[in-house]
Amino acid sequence: MTVGVALNATGAANQIDATVALARQAAAAGLRSAWFGQTFGADSPQLAAIVGREVPDLQVGTSAIPVFGRHPLLVSSQAQTAQAATHGRYHLGLALGTKLLTEAGFGIPYERPIARLREFLLALRQLTETGAADFHGELLTATTPVPARVPGAEGGVPLLVAAMGPQALRASGELADGILPYLAGPRALAEHIVPAVTAAAKAAGRPAPRIVALVYGVVTDDVDAVREKATEQLAFYEQFPSYARVIGLSGGERAADVAVIGDEATVAAEVRRYRDAGATEVVFSGTEIAGEADQRRTWALLGELARGRS
Repeated sequence: MTVGVALNATGAANQIDATVALARQAAAAGLRSAWFGQTFGADSPQLAAIVGREVPDLQVGTSAIPVFGRHPLLVSSQAQTAQAATHGRYHLGLALGTKLLTEAGFGIPYERPIARLREFLLALRQLTETGAADFHGELLTATTPVPARVPGAEGGVPLLVAAMGPQALRASGELADGILPYLAGPRALAEHIVPAVTAAAKAAGRPAPRIVALVYGVVTDDVDAVREKATEQLAFYEQFPSYARVIGLSGGERAADVAVIGDEATVAAEVRRYRDAGATEVVFSGTEIAGEADQRRTWALLGELARGRS
């Protein structure tokens, strides 16, 4: 994967049908991957499995499933099923989640998130690579009195983490295959995020991690109006310290300050900045913000970039 897109069809009459249609358009534009968020609505591994079956030209991924309120055994089943359904094109993203959504939604305390992430990754790696687990941690237990292998998923599942803080980056470098930073601009990537996760992976004897940069952006001529709308939509993230920190490290004050909004030349230049900062893959989100015409225009440019033609 080189350039992909996060698909959002939550406003459609049928989210699944609309997502498949969007995925076909993305593949036709030359994009290489489609990613799906996880909140309290559609199940993202199922959505990825469906899209991956219907649109075989695309890699598919989840970005990202919070570790609170889930168990490695169940997430492994979801991930392996999606991997078998897509014949090896599924990529699983995990996240720490937030105190607000964890405690309000699940009614469970948001405690020791890094320790939980570490244990989750250790148990999940056993399950996805071997189809079995015998893990007993402080916070999680995962054992398999019956097999947990899904035939067709023998190659395992790439494990990525939506990590941006120092402790999460260290855990991800040691235990995951890469990271999924969001709202982290090129400066934050180059100076803080990529060096930290790469050093952790090297110290653990693991390969260089994938850096899948999720970038909120769109190609448009109506830059001021779209940026104003993006400011409203992204303000939600500013209340969380992890996002506020990485926005500041990127040189911004508001979340929309790190959004990539402009004409083709502007957006192409920013994609190159992300790659120069260490991103191995770039995934655009929010491309629907300015309407269908600008979304198609954005995907056309990203497809050209994916093919190395721009």
